[in-house]
Amino acid sequence: MKKVAILGGTGNIGEGLARRICLGEKFDVEIGSRGAEKAAEAAAGVCTCLIEHNCTCTTCTGGTNADVCEADILILSLPFERIESTIETIGKDCFENKIVVSLINPMIRNPQEKYFLPDAPEEGSAALAIRKMLPESAKLVCAFNNVAANKWMLLDEELDYTVAVCGDDEDAKKEVMELVASVSKLQPLDAGPLAMSKVIEGITPLVITIAMRNKLKDVGVYFK
Repeated sequence: MKKVAILGGTGNIGEGLARRICLGEKFDVEIGSRGAEKAAEAAAGVCTCLIEHNCTCTTCTGGTNADVCEADILILSLPFERIESTIETIGKDCFENKIVVSLINPMIRNPQEKYFLPDAPEEGSAALAIRKMLPESAKLVCAFNNVAANKWMLLDEELDYTVAVCGDDEDAKKEVMELVASVSKLQPLDAGPLAMSKVIEGITPLVITIAMRNKLKDVGVYFK
């Protein structure tokens, strides 16, 4: 069974994503963190969840971010400002020939006036900036960006959103779309090359702004 590693996977999004992937019963998961103890604690929580849901097909373990980089797919679940230092700490060699997934949406937050704006780096998107940080052989794919963050840990609720997936390597994009399709009721759609990450990342601040200003909860994205 293929393995997915979630770097920075001890937050609600990372741990919720780990639980959802394991419950899909098609991928094992490794949770990475700066501290192995914290990652092991998060992994133990995922394993407890799997037992509660009678899931015996998949496993979850934890270690440092460097420890888990042997996985087949590496998901970056970190604030954008920590990505470059994390890659440098782990070592770029660990990302050679790897499928790497970015779900990062840099935003400018103005909660008092109830709006959020994209805060893209000069490259045009976080994904395009991250692509420059990785070795040339790494295959970067943008996915999971527009799933409502609060929904990941609510395992009794189905995720029936559409997930736009973009990337320049067609085979890597196909593998990530299979990963997306294994999670709850998410529907992956091919959104083209990595350049489309500029649009995909910009959808999230729009969705959050609409939710805040219209008193909606956990707004998702659907293409039907």
